[in-house]
Amino acid sequence: MLKNIRIILVETSHTGNMGSTARAMKTMGLTNLYLVNPLILPDSQAIALSAGASDVIGQATIVETLEQALLGCNLVIGTSVRARTLSWPQVTPRECGEKTIHQAINSPVAIIFGRERVGLTNEELQKCQYHLHIPTNPEYGSLNLAMAVQLISYEIRMAYLAINEKKSAVDNKDKVQYPPIEDIERFYIHLEAVLNASGFIRKRHPGQIMNKLRRLFTRAHPEVQELHILRGVLTSIEKWHK
Repeated sequence: MLKNIRIILVETSHTGNMGSTARAMKTMGLTNLYLVNPLILPDSQAIALSAGASDVIGQATIVETLEQALLGCNLVIGTSVRARTLSWPQVTPRECGEKTIHQAINSPVAIIFGRERVGLTNEELQKCQYHLHIPTNPEYGSLNLAMAVQLISYEIRMAYLAINEKKSAVDNKDKVQYPPIEDIERFYIHLEAVLNASGFIRKRHPGQIMNKLRRLFTRAHPEVQELHILRGVLTSIEKWHK
């Protein structure tokens, strides 16, 4: 899923930003970096600032045009640091993470980051289905390129983990075995017999003990093995009592 996500940098002018971007990506599990017409090729500074993510730099795909970087992508999101005169569907970083992960299950997705000083052109942004704006402090919204990539990569990571957690919960739920109602009823009969024998339930004044215990175990919804343990506890008490 994460391998289907492309982080695209357009005409990057500082190799240090390439290295820092690679580091930001790899910490969140992203490795697919595209460089569109970089003004300078990755060098030793890029490797140094990648801080262990040199493989991301070394495997980066370098192309001449944005169109080449977008080949095969079914979802394209472009970052925009300012309001544009052309109205376009916008997403928040969180929405970007969710849309990216859901689409990346089946097909490649691209997130485009523009030039350090001027960002993306209107023409480039029109190639995107969505525009992404990071809601920074309006009085000081200074984010460098790697910071922006780190924020978006983090939201992608969170959406990815959420999907895996949900899938794991569903898979585990399918594996859990719950006892049939007749076994539950036999447990209640057994429980009541032990409570009567021990004197916990007074035969003349039984009250609502069993009703409350039924409600308790209904909320607990014991699994098959848990019910076996409870029955074993009751059997052990019976043997001790005798």
